[in-house]
Amino acid sequence: MSDKSLILTHEQIIQKTRRIAFEIYEHNFLEKEVILVGIYDEGYNFAKMLKTELKDIAPFETKLVGLKLDKAAPTQSEILLECSDSELKNKAIILIDDVSNTGKTMAYSLKPFLNIKVKKIETAVLVNRSHTEFPIAVKYSGFELATTIKDHVTAQLDSENKAVYLI
Repeated sequence: MSDKSLILTHEQIIQKTRRIAFEIYEHNFLEKEVILVGIYDEGYNFAKMLKTELKDIAPFETKLVGLKLDKAAPTQSEILLECSDSELKNKAIILIDDVSNTGKTMAYSLKPFLNIKVKKIETAVLVNRSHTEFPIAVKYSGFELATTIKDHVTAQLDSENKAVYLI
């Protein structure tokens, strides 16, 4: 097994999540409802964390929605959104993942929204690696990390001991 280096501790993840929640609130304070769409698995876990923080600080409603796709083969898999199109109509959407590398996952995750008239779509990630190969700009980022394209960053957000590792 390869060596792994701790990039973010549990406490740092909580702090960065709270900061992103405040940024989301600042950019969406006029909204009545914001839809947090988390990309399974760890992106959804990060979205749950953001929902908890937003509940404490923002007066608007937040709805958590899961999005499933095969990250390794997004063109060959169905992209499933766990809500109806009508629930998203004219709403502010935040598309959330744990780590952004090339932007490929987020780009393919936009597909379900292309036939729905949403108000806006913003993106949030815990770690942005900035190896952009797809036209996706990350609006809310917890941590910018300079890596090589061969490096792998993994987030562990579903446990009591949350952490992000460089492998």
